[in-house]
Amino acid sequence: MLKTADGTTYKSRPKLLLEFFRRSRDKWKHKCQQAKADLKNARNSCRWMQHSRDQWKQQARQLQAELDTLREQQKITTR
Repeated sequence: MLKTADGTTYKSRPKLLLEFFRRSRDKWKHKCQQAKADLKNARNSCRWMQHSRDQWKQQARQLQAELDTLREQQKITTR
């Protein structure tokens, strides 16, 4: 029986326990790294969409201003 410093006892051999704990650690590290990568991708995607939306808004405002100008010119010429 293997006894740890905190008083926990294990019946398995230390070599098996080490491998189990190593795999467990590697799994949560991989899970954490994957979550970080997903978060970074989501932030980048959000930033790109916000930039794209701002460009479309600016273009729409510009075209609206141009349309207003043309309508004013049309009113003046039709009088």
